[in-house]
Amino acid sequence: MKPVLKACLVAALALLPATPALAAPLAATPEVRLPHISIVTIGTGSPVILIPGLASPRAVWDGVAPALAVKHRVILVQVNGFGGDDPGANLQPRVLDGIVADLDGYIAAEKLQKALVVGHSMGGLVGLMLAKAHPSDLSRLMIVDSLPFFAVIMAPPEVDPTPAMVAPYAAKMRDGIVASYGKPLSDEMVAAQTRGLALKPGSVVTMSAWAKAADPRVTGEAMYEDLTTDLRPSLATIATPITMLYPWNAATLPKAKADAFYRKQYAAAPHIAFADIAESAHMVMLDQPDAFKEAVLAFVEAK
Repeated sequence: MKPVLKACLVAALALLPATPALAAPLAATPEVRLPHISIVTIGTGSPVILIPGLASPRAVWDGVAPALAVKHRVILVQVNGFGGDDPGANLQPRVLDGIVADLDGYIAAEKLQKALVVGHSMGGLVGLMLAKAHPSDLSRLMIVDSLPFFAVIMAPPEVDPTPAMVAPYAAKMRDGIVASYGKPLSDEMVAAQTRGLALKPGSVVTMSAWAKAADPRVTGEAMYEDLTTDLRPSLATIATPITMLYPWNAATLPKAKADAFYRKQYAAAPHIAFADIAESAHMVMLDQPDAFKEAVLAFVEAK
């Protein structure tokens, strides 16, 4: 493997979320299965839609969903093919567009317009795509450690990457992940998928179990689309108010550096606020569950 490709692969895998089959279900309603996602809901009241990240199950919200359900109808999304689910239509390209279409259709059918949306990682990108394509679907959006163009983390600071530049590397990464379908994940592969995602050993154990439940055919395609989707040119047109929640930690990503980075990526967004959670990595809900719950509740209850 060429050094630059290896570096890109390591960087991308370092931010992979993952997928479980272990957590107890939160659903109080029967699962609704759509072509690209499934949905369960808990609680009643104004709607809050929670969208997990790449290869993550709805169980990533276990620490906050019950508290939200005290006052709200909490809509827990899971991408087909993650969490041990049947992949459904996600064995075909345009996975992210399909997720957005399913969400829009569900919102229309359930008359949930102007919902609050919280998306983590790839789920944050999906939230941005929803706000761009269907602005009436949501009133406010919280993005949890996600970027309008994920591939910027793969490029040196002096290089402004484009989807065309990234596509060949992203395709090779996709193909490598897809090729692992039907084969048990080795400890090395699991470690690669979870490296750098969380600070706490217990969080890594949880993610390792999740990773083994993910369908790599869906993970590979969704990662490719995440890497090659650039919403930076569209940020200025997204009128939905955004709260960008980012993690930082003193050891590897100090607050000042993290703050400058995320503010630069979202500089064109017209209505954006920033919040942070200390001593956490990408899987902030695992590293700092109490602080994460407090931040999400504050977003949801803000007037």
